[in-house]
Amino acid sequence: MLPLASIPSPSTGTIDLGPLTIHLYGLTLLVAIAAATYITGRRWARHGGEWDLIYRCAIWGVGAGIVGARLYHLATSWNEVPGGWTGPFAIWKGGLGVWGGIAAGCLAGAFVARRAGANVPLLADCLAPGLLVAQAIGRLGNWWNQELYGRPTNLPWGLEIAPGNRPLSAIQSATFHPTFLYELIWNLLVAAFLVFVLERRFKPRPPALFAAYIALYCFGRFWIELIRIDTANHILGMRVNNWVALLGCFLATVWFFMIVGRGREPGAPKPKRRLRREKRNDSKPPPKMAIPRSRP
Repeated sequence: MLPLASIPSPSTGTIDLGPLTIHLYGLTLLVAIAAATYITGRRWARHGGEWDLIYRCAIWGVGAGIVGARLYHLATSWNEVPGGWTGPFAIWKGGLGVWGGIAAGCLAGAFVARRAGANVPLLADCLAPGLLVAQAIGRLGNWWNQELYGRPTNLPWGLEIAPGNRPLSAIQSATFHPTFLYELIWNLLVAAFLVFVLERRFKPRPPALFAAYIALYCFGRFWIELIRIDTANHILGMRVNNWVALLGCFLATVWFFMIVGRGREPGAPKPKRRLRREKRNDSKPPPKMAIPRSRP
């Protein structure tokens, strides 16, 4: 029986337009890529950068991201790869890891930007909020496919899952934790924190925003992974993605404080307290100079 309140799941993840079938998961990913490109381009243009570089980085980054996402899935979920020689290449049958996709895409984009002579650390800071918004949008694809949900729950925001998409261990449960929604909300909150608090208030040296993005995303992903009940390989009793999130959070936190320890961004305004002191000192009249008297 369903609880009094719950989140319904779509009955299908496709739209049929005659002979054409549109997979809403893929459409969601396209919207996510467009959002990341737009946000990054707007932020990069404010620093005097050109949109053409963003388009080139996006093209190479998306291509490399698909390859990296598939390689990560093959490395961490080898037992889910379809049989036959086409199995490793059958991305249409599922199996894309966000960790590998982001890593490969960012490395490809950084290579293109470096070849163009651009400021790669600054570009990484421009990219960080856009990536978080894209990841938030991309999680809607899991909602369309009724996948990657959490443990059974009777909370009002429990996610309805059809019996055919439930694991055998929870076949009698009707609603589950909507981990897609948890990660969506977390990503948007982190993006807002990076832009409206860390960047505007403290103005750290690039690429501190990108390091903070990795640390905070991994921190939230670690706890979300603890709730999920989908099939996953384990190492020392913990899901592989939990280990990746834990390691990424630790390394990114160290990287962030190393960047902050080098001082603020060159050309950034000084803190308000210091400015007030300087204004107070400037308001004092200059000391009078003694004029020597001429001897007769």
